[in-house]
Amino acid sequence: MAQSTLRTARLEARIAPDMLAIVKRAAEIQGRSVSDFVVSAAQDAARQAIENTEILRLSVEDQRLFADAILNPPEPALALRRAFGKHRELFGEG
Repeated sequence: MAQSTLRTARLEARIAPDMLAIVKRAAEIQGRSVSDFVVSAAQDAARQAIENTEILRLSVEDQRLFADAILNPPEPALALRRAFGKHRELFGEG
């Protein structure tokens, strides 16, 4: 993956010597510098962490149920109707 923006921020980390040896070996295998390897690995891990929290994956059946609930919502329960009424009393219609 080519980096099209200038690298102006610095990131420092302290790691155990044995871990550094592993990182160096992995970078060598991929023909990259340790810095490039670490930045790429951090980007991959960051994307995965974001994807795991921001993307909801549903089975086909769950997708169908979700769409059906949106397209055909159930009637509001008594408690919800009361809450709407109380909200109107306190805040008006708008």
